[in-house]
Amino acid sequence: MSTSLTKNVGSLQELCVNAVRVLAMDAVERAGSGHPGTPMGLAPLAYVLWTRHLRHNPADPAWMDRDRFILSAGHASLLLYSVLYLTGYDLGLDDIKSFRQWGSRTPGHPEYGHTSGVEATTGPLGQGVGNAVGMAIAEAHLGAVFNRPGHAIIHHHTYFVASDGDLMEGISHEAAALAGHLRLGKLIGFYDDNRITIEGATSLATSTDAARRFEAYGWHVQHVSDGNDIDAIDQAITTAKGVADRPSLVVVRTHIAYGSPNKQDTPEAHGAPLGMEEIELTKENIGWPSLEPFHIPEEALEEWRMCRDLGISLQREWEQRYAAYTRTHPNEARELARRMSGSLPLAWESTLPRFTASNGSVATRDASATVLEALASRLPELMGGSADLAPSTKTLIESSDDFAAGEYAERNMHFGIREHAMGAALNGIALHGGIVPYGATFLVFADYMRPPIRLAAMMRKHVIYVFTHDSIGLGEDGPTHQPIEQLAGLRSVPGLVVIRPADAGETVEAWRVAINRRHGPTALALTRQKVPFIDRERFAPAAGLAMGAYILSDAAGGEPDVILIASGSEVQVVLNAQEQLGALAIRARVVSAPSLELFAQQSLAYRERVLPRAVRHRIAIEAAHPTSWYRWVGDAGEVIGLDRFGSSAPYHRIYQEFGLTPDEVVTRVRAMLARGGS
Repeated sequence: MSTSLTKNVGSLQELCVNAVRVLAMDAVERAGSGHPGTPMGLAPLAYVLWTRHLRHNPADPAWMDRDRFILSAGHASLLLYSVLYLTGYDLGLDDIKSFRQWGSRTPGHPEYGHTSGVEATTGPLGQGVGNAVGMAIAEAHLGAVFNRPGHAIIHHHTYFVASDGDLMEGISHEAAALAGHLRLGKLIGFYDDNRITIEGATSLATSTDAARRFEAYGWHVQHVSDGNDIDAIDQAITTAKGVADRPSLVVVRTHIAYGSPNKQDTPEAHGAPLGMEEIELTKENIGWPSLEPFHIPEEALEEWRMCRDLGISLQREWEQRYAAYTRTHPNEARELARRMSGSLPLAWESTLPRFTASNGSVATRDASATVLEALASRLPELMGGSADLAPSTKTLIESSDDFAAGEYAERNMHFGIREHAMGAALNGIALHGGIVPYGATFLVFADYMRPPIRLAAMMRKHVIYVFTHDSIGLGEDGPTHQPIEQLAGLRSVPGLVVIRPADAGETVEAWRVAINRRHGPTALALTRQKVPFIDRERFAPAAGLAMGAYILSDAAGGEPDVILIASGSEVQVVLNAQEQLGALAIRARVVSAPSLELFAQQSLAYRERVLPRAVRHRIAIEAAHPTSWYRWVGDAGEVIGLDRFGSSAPYHRIYQEFGLTPDEVVTRVRAMLARGGS
């Protein structure tokens, strides 16, 4: 056991460090669950970082130019909660005592928007590393756009703490490689090298040299051999802040549950309470002045709380510089304030294109490219890219160049073939503020992004996903690339809105919704194949998309006998079926349903107008798994979908073979009507 702290049992510095350890032990014990060991090992690092280096203001957690801190090792949440309480954020000792309880502000893993000072929702390991990379990207971009000589008003660092588990997850490889390539010099990470995971020693599963891996990615790497060496940690952070041309990683050798006589360096301290007897032994071992739970000496609290005065001073100094910037660069200051507030510029919709019959049949991915370029001219905060698929997803902003090392003012991101990191980085960019990020890949590869998509929805952040090649309609690439279950899976994510437009007109409206929807992520599912132009003089306006589903073409001559519902490329299928049914004197209503989530949000009265309960004969069709549609067709309805994987062939042939045709819809309708009201 390291003794570098216990040599000076009575020091104020040691009291401050051990305050974190005590809070972690006692809170987990009271909750009956949690992870005490990692906060105990990282306590010295937290003390040095938060009191000596982190530019933050507990009185104003949203200060624009604050440093960002991400605890990627979210299971060690008490490390963060403890320092938030100790430094004077809006988090009290009673909140620490309520750790993991119903309604508390200290849930098991940090949650953005729930606890003052928490910058990101972390839990799934590795996500926080990707978030930090995104935040550093945002800082670099906004600094390049808005800073002027003598006025560095966007100039802060992003710090993260990663565990062994974070660095085992593949997302950390992707994110670190991207950060190194972009040479993000204000990104500083700490690797908590405690060599323990839930199952035991890390040697059970890995022999990776993390330091050499990060060096290979282009990071500056340092080692602190004793995680209790305050001076060494201090010097390492100082050195890292001085490295401007590449991100930094500090490998800190710590001891899980430091100070525990019987559980230090054991997996038993990872995810379970130490037990009252062991806690008392630990407190005695570290020289803590009281065995009473949650006892924090007043002198330690006063020392930690000096961060409040320092934070106020730091922010005031920045505000003075910002005031000078506002006087000399008023237009830039107004634009920065607008972007950081999340408000949209006036008349941003004025350049949205209008597609006509002269455009002919257009793939919705191509229509999206036209819309994106128009939006980019009015929304300078719109920034993004793809996972090496921009020529296919059509997501390059032609009027911008590439965001790259030293070219941070540009808006075209090249994430590389790294969907995992792209998703997490998009969240980090959105969390930072000032940018509306988008990311693109094929819909089938949305599976690689599910964890960060889920977290974006949980955090209610303004992130836009452009998923092209949305069905078997992509054709010859075959079943590995043809999404089947992805739409249903994405639709099941609470808070995510999925939009699958039927034509170019609906694609314009889909982007309008995605830009306006500032408190949650939106996914656009777009076709590779061309889809026919829908004549809006004959059919309902595409603006109905904002309602999620709308009557595109009503039955002629009275109430409908049947309602045909579809999204995306299958809307044309039901329009053709409606025409055939009309020739058979069967009245059919066609409902375009590009977003089931938006439709579900509408009033009961509106939904009743579109899908009246009196019309029980309904058929929904979509080239995807049918699960999403049963709610809307009811007990007497049917769904024509796919519960099998696709096939490699021209898409027209696949649609025919799988029964996604007007003829099949007509056959189903006739059989349904023949059965009567059953």
